[in-house]
Amino acid sequence: MSATLDPLNYELNKPFFKTLSAYDWIFAALVTGGAFYLWDGYASLMDVYEVGILFGMGLGMIGLGWYWKQSRTLMLSVAIISIYAVIQYEPAVMALKAEGMDGRQAIAALSDWQNKEQGQFIFKYFLSSATAIGWMCFLFGLATVIYFFNMFVKSEFPGRVATKMTWIASAMGLIGLMVRWRESYLINFDIGHIPVSNLYEVFVLFSIITALIYLFYEMRYKTRALGGFVLLVISAAVAFLLWYKFDKNADEIAPLVPALKSYWMKIHVPANFIGYGCFALAAMVGVVYLLRNNAPEGGLAARVLPPLDMLDDVMYKSIALGFAWFTIATVLGALWAAEAWGGYWSWDPKETWALIVWLNYAAWLHMRLTKGWRGSAMAWWSVIGLFVTLFAFLGVNMFLSGLHSYGEL
Repeated sequence: MSATLDPLNYELNKPFFKTLSAYDWIFAALVTGGAFYLWDGYASLMDVYEVGILFGMGLGMIGLGWYWKQSRTLMLSVAIISIYAVIQYEPAVMALKAEGMDGRQAIAALSDWQNKEQGQFIFKYFLSSATAIGWMCFLFGLATVIYFFNMFVKSEFPGRVATKMTWIASAMGLIGLMVRWRESYLINFDIGHIPVSNLYEVFVLFSIITALIYLFYEMRYKTRALGGFVLLVISAAVAFLLWYKFDKNADEIAPLVPALKSYWMKIHVPANFIGYGCFALAAMVGVVYLLRNNAPEGGLAARVLPPLDMLDDVMYKSIALGFAWFTIATVLGALWAAEAWGGYWSWDPKETWALIVWLNYAAWLHMRLTKGWRGSAMAWWSVIGLFVTLFAFLGVNMFLSGLHSYGEL
């Protein structure tokens, strides 16, 4: 065996904790310290389940940061900038409330108030929840165009720019959600809630999660050829988000309906959208697979698109990951239903379509793993699966009613 491979084999055979660097442990200490700081300051407002969610999230962030080291920069940046934004934001709102405005009026009037203050430019135009999410939308759209442009040029520079834009867009979306979370409490403490309660908020969440899952696979497979296609579905979500905001005023923070006032929402909804993000990515990879499979050898598509075996592998891993998270979300939803409505399953339209989605991807994985199915049929199946998932996510809210009617357009 060559000497150049010995260090690699040594690393692979080392116990996991011995592969961690000092930076890994510093990151773990920062996350742990942050979790204990939140617990010390807000434990009186949490029940035992929310404390468990807090420290479970901390462990999850540490594990993710150790496994995917690029994500550490995102997590730390979002934490630091969100804290800075809230520090800038909260005194401004409290000052306006002291002048006689209620919380909602204070937030609406905040931009006018800031015109009278120095040093507020960054917050006003970048770090309020509305502007941060606006920047997310703009950067995702621009990154989509640049990813496609990168496919047809020899330079690596446009691709690196598109990747950076996608990271920054994801960070801005997360910052927007963090600030929006605090905004809900500034409007009124009883209104305050985690921002995953309506279609506006979850479309932001979907865009971020799908982008992050893509960035992981971009890093793992060292190709940017999928970026434009995956960001197309994110751009479609952004377009819906903007329409929903401007046509329906859906960005307004509203009180939760009683059924949503539960710690279950903090874990059920994010788990669901990790599944949705994986399924969306798999569908767009399926589109690329079909284009590549039908492209003539030596043609443009054959030159710029990844090989079929790589596309097949990404599609399979995305669906497997999404299926695992969607299964967890479905179980959590059943437990939540038992607490809220007295039964684990009621054949509500949302529940029924969630089951259809689960069965669809269970069948996909079954045929892949036991029958060895590959190729165009599975790619078509992943594309069609996205439309099934889209109806379960959005169509049910638009056309059907039931216990989940609070999610209507």
